[in-house]
Amino acid sequence: MGLSSYAFTWAIGVPGYPVETPMTPLQLLEKAAQLGVACVQIADNMPLHALSDGELSLLKNAADEKNIAVEVGMRGLLPDQLGIYMDLAVEFDSPILRVVIDAANFEPSIADIIYRLHQTVPELEKRNLALVIENHDRFKAREFVEILQAVNSDRVGICLDSVNSMGAGEGVERVTETLGEYTLNLHIKEFIVTRIDHKMGFKIEGRPAGQGMLPLAWMLSKLNPRCNSAILEQWVPPEASMADTIVKEDDWARQSITYLQHYFA
Repeated sequence: MGLSSYAFTWAIGVPGYPVETPMTPLQLLEKAAQLGVACVQIADNMPLHALSDGELSLLKNAADEKNIAVEVGMRGLLPDQLGIYMDLAVEFDSPILRVVIDAANFEPSIADIIYRLHQTVPELEKRNLALVIENHDRFKAREFVEILQAVNSDRVGICLDSVNSMGAGEGVERVTETLGEYTLNLHIKEFIVTRIDHKMGFKIEGRPAGQGMLPLAWMLSKLNPRCNSAILEQWVPPEASMADTIVKEDDWARQSITYLQHYFA
């Protein structure tokens, strides 16, 4: 069981929603230690490549002292960025590199993605890494399967996010049935779907783990046995003030980890 930097998205900072003192990677480690979690996944909202060598060394030492494993995440399937983050994954002893394919002004075609992954596989093998692609909402689950089957390497798999594919019109059961066998890393993100007041549409929002509609036990039964970790992320609806929102986010994380301990003792 792990804790993502996307479990504290508001505290770290959301574009257009400034926070006075953003959470740092060291503070994320401290949160994990307080909650008794043995793994953190540091993703693109807390970019490791922006840290100095000294800051990276401090972070690695702190993780080792607290006995917390670090998983490395990034955004943008670009050669230079991939090289930097593969090296960072090795530095932090991360068995996986989680990747969101798209980045600002970068939305490659499926053919381009397959080509880029083919070029990357030898470097993954050299570093003994698995690259896990997160299902984001530009592609259908079957398109991710198309990519993986074309690449045909056990070094490339899926980071299965429980709700992202709703943006592509696909529910959690369809996505899990399709991508579960390829999943090497799971993002647990609780959700609820409610009809809006005029009845013409629905709203999808986050909830603390166990308090929504996520069929977690069923999902876990569908995953590849090689799945390395299950990582908590959160979609926390904001309160009237940023301070109250951050308090709520922290409380939800505590509730969620307490609930998830029943699954990941």
